[in-house]
Amino acid sequence: MGAGAGGATGDGVEFWRACAAAAVPADRARAEAGVRRAYRQAGLTEPERVVWADSPRAAVALIQGLRDRGPSVREAVRTAPWALERRLRHEELGAAGWSAHWAATGGRLWESTRALVERIRGGVLEESADGRGEEVAIRLLLLDAVLGQHDAPWLAAFPTDDGPLAGLAEVCRSAGWWWPFAEVAVVCERPVALHRDEAGRLDRGDGPALAYPDGFALYAWRGMPVPAAFLSELRTLTPERIRSEENAELRRVMLEHYGYERYLADSGARPLHRDGTGTLWRIDLDGDEPVVMVEVLNSTPEPDGSRRTYWLRVPPSTRTARQGVAWTFGLQPEVYAPLRET
Repeated sequence: MGAGAGGATGDGVEFWRACAAAAVPADRARAEAGVRRAYRQAGLTEPERVVWADSPRAAVALIQGLRDRGPSVREAVRTAPWALERRLRHEELGAAGWSAHWAATGGRLWESTRALVERIRGGVLEESADGRGEEVAIRLLLLDAVLGQHDAPWLAAFPTDDGPLAGLAEVCRSAGWWWPFAEVAVVCERPVALHRDEAGRLDRGDGPALAYPDGFALYAWRGMPVPAAFLSELRTLTPERIRSEENAELRRVMLEHYGYERYLADSGARPLHRDGTGTLWRIDLDGDEPVVMVEVLNSTPEPDGSRRTYWLRVPPSTRTARQGVAWTFGLQPEVYAPLRET
């Protein structure tokens, strides 16, 4: 699917994935050439100037202060050529063929990129909007952006060398979000840092998960937004601090970071039940469901003869260790009967 998946150059899905995740300075000359080409391909006069911003947050502030930008031309520059290419490809492949093609190309990048875009929009709104009226205006401005590197999923599904998407693809390869207006184009730098977990969620325990050159940043733990100050506190957690946290989601993050086994030991917890399958423990949390876990020993010894301990989180309704272990196998306690127990 070489040219069909990403243009005559053979840019494939992994190439576009790398574009979407790029956290290096923009190639400004190449990006500006792409912007001007996109205008020409849309039948428009090139913008009088291209101005740069160090983040989407900075771009929004810059655009709000521009008085000579002219109307947005996003419809002509981005929406129309994309709709044309999609219609042509749909006619060529048919509904089933198009669905399979999308699943093999842009669909592989869509969810993780879409989630990142929404997080960036949310971060800009949180830091920039002051009042309901301004929030609506900024939200509309953010929706009017061409997403540059984050347009990679849909560009992965179309030819991008010489057709109507060539200019857009060049910006995607070279820069971040951008806004096309009749008189001026505003283009963003790419992030300088991006950290995600194996599931593609923003995730970093010792700094911003996403950061731009001007300091605009998003903090997250396994996809969940957290305040910047919260992460610095993780290094000095105590059971008392965990129990005192009123936000249930943040408290779960604290428990994960601190470690359930360590928390149980340091908080003086007592087991609810023991049997031949393991030990059942329970952590009661104010305003949240309790954490119930089964402690089990691996039946296979390590090379040094020791046995590794595993912790299995089970439903709060669990009353015995056997019931909890059986639940992890999708069985009822009376059915669960391992050949060997420790």
